[in-house]
Amino acid sequence: MTALLFLEQTLNGLQLGVTLFLMAAGLTLVFGIMNMVNLAHGSLYMMGAFFAATFVGWTGSFFLALPLAVAATFVLGLAVETLALRTLYGRDHLDQVLATFGLILFFNELVKIVWGPVSIFMDVPKALSGRVELIPGAPYPVYRLAVLAVGLAVAAGLWWLIARTRTGMLIRAGASNREMVGALGVDIKRLYTLVFALGAALAALAGVMAGPIYVVEIGMGDSMLIKTFVVIVIGGIGSIRGAFVAALIVGTVDTFGRVLPAQFGLPAAIAEMAIYILMAAVLFWKPAGLFGGRA
Repeated sequence: MTALLFLEQTLNGLQLGVTLFLMAAGLTLVFGIMNMVNLAHGSLYMMGAFFAATFVGWTGSFFLALPLAVAATFVLGLAVETLALRTLYGRDHLDQVLATFGLILFFNELVKIVWGPVSIFMDVPKALSGRVELIPGAPYPVYRLAVLAVGLAVAAGLWWLIARTRTGMLIRAGASNREMVGALGVDIKRLYTLVFALGAALAALAGVMAGPIYVVEIGMGDSMLIKTFVVIVIGGIGSIRGAFVAALIVGTVDTFGRVLPAQFGLPAAIAEMAIYILMAAVLFWKPAGLFGGRA
């Protein structure tokens, strides 16, 4: 492997990592605070991408479509939490899994009805369509660098929200002892709704940013959801810091797991196994995850 290929794949891994972080941040908050297993989180990622494709068609601008799609999915998250999930918080995890799996089927059929079964291809915005030479002889797509920058900016914003604001204080308190927070007079239902909608918006942002790189299609969030759960388990349930660190690690390992077998003549199956081997190793060493979330 050449140094240029190593640099390119490292950046690809970090870009995948920040996309996974956008997914994992919302899901780990929902799991850590509400103790809610939400399999439909990948569907919110998909809905964000489809909303963006629609708004790009209406406005002709990716930069206008992005906030509109995130806002639309935020509202969708409010509706889903209020109408479908609020009664499940005190139920067994199996009930939550079955209910949110039903939401996956619902959203897949909704997409077929509204957008049709055909995949949608989003163009990279012209302002970000070029390449930049990080070092001589190593051009790298500007859009992928923009995704990386957006992910890091969101990570910084989430740190500020969680660590420096009253809302963040309530979120951290809810993750530690939600019964006590409710007993102190905090409207726990409103807090749950806010956290779920915030998670939906983050998933939508990940879907919007991934749209021009991959393809907008039914079920596009399924594979991302599996990797997101791996990130949460490795980082520690309920930990934003853990989600960030684990997402970068998983993104890098997954990317190099797909490159190295071809470079060294190893079985291609290693690419699919790499992140799960990593997860098993971390859990053997630290069963609660790297940053000690809920066991």
